[in-house]
Order: sequence, then C-alpha cells, then structure tokens
Amino acid sequence: MTRIGLLGGSFNPAHRGHRRVTLAAVRALGLDEAWWLVSPGNPLKTGATDMAPLAARLASARKMARNAPIRATGIEATLGTRYTIDTLRALKRRYPANDFIWLMGADNLAGFHRWRAWRAIAREMPIAVIARPGYDGAALAGPAMAWLRRFRRPTSHAKHWTEWSPPALVLLRFRPDPTSATAVRAASPDWHLAFAHPPSPARRPNPILE
Repeated sequence: MTRIGLLGGSFNPAHRGHRRVTLAAVRALGLDEAWWLVSPGNPLKTGATDMAPLAARLASARKMARNAPIRATGIEATLGTRYTIDTLRALKRRYPANDFIWLMGADNLAGFHRWRAWRAIAREMPIAVIARPGYDGAALAGPAMAWLRRFRRPTSHAKHWTEWSPPALVLLRFRPDPTSATAVRAASPDWHLAFAHPPSPARRPNPILE
C-alpha cells in the first residue's frame, strides 16, 4: 500500500510554508507522497474577493511542489466534489491501493466543527494536525478537539498511522515558517498573472490526478 498524505486548501497562492510543513509531515509520518488538493472553492470562504482562478492557484502549487514527493492536483474539480467528506470518499474508491491520512493545520482544527460531516471525516481516515503559531490554543480548546481528544495518538507513534483504526488523531509540531498566503497577496496582489498560461495537459505531471 502506498502511504499518502492529503492536504487540502485554496493555495492562493502556494508558498514555501506549504512546502516546508508538507515535507516535514512526509518525514514524520513516513509518507511516500503528499497530495495537495487545490480546491475549486472553499465553502467557508464564499465571500472572498481576492481568490485567484483555479488554474493559477494550481499552477503555483505545481511550481512549489517541484523536485519533492508532492503532487499538486485539481482533482476535486474533476470529481465534482464540493465538500471534503465527499472528496475523501471518492479518493478512497478511486485509489483502493493507497493508505490515506488527512493533513490539516491547527487553524483548520480550530474551526473543524463547522465543516460538513466533520465527525464522518474523522471516521474515514486518520488525521494529522500540524501546529501553527497563534492557533494552537484555539484548536486544542475547540469543539472538534473536545470530541477528538479521546482518539489522540502519541506523536512518537506517528509513523505507525496505517495501523490505526479511525478516528485517530496525531499532533505534529515543526519549526514554524512565517510565510502566509495573505502576506504574499498583500505584497503582490497580481501574483496570479505570472501563471496566466499554465502548461498544456500533455506537459503536466501526474495527469491521472488532473
């Protein structure tokens, strides 16, 4: 079985912080690969006015993932899934030879209880939560963690996640990276114009994950 970590997000744009924490998670969890699921649209960010087109966000993610065991994919648009629970179930059906673990930052754990069918997500596959400065307190004190706490596994056992029956949660802590997509957009509001002409499908890596 191939060990895959799934990290979903807007990647608006992808930046070195995404890459750094992903590679740290690959090492900590003994992953073969991590997949960046570049979302067509986040249901919890429907009012966002600075969301770049999916093609530009996906192109930025693919560039940031180069020369690393990371695949950036817009497969959610292909699957037609809007919510994480539907995406995870579809991926498990499509790739039965893979073991999946869901990767999320502490900022997402803090609001996890607002996600559709969040308990069902936890029952689909193990979850690895990556600490993020400024959010850890809210995440650990939030409604989702109140339920998930009983399923917490020792960080020292992180590489054994394929042996866990979900729900199962492990907390990971790495050296923080101050880079944020918000700061990147503030410094370069038109960043997406550099990705206005993404490579043709024939030249893109990993076409199975389009």
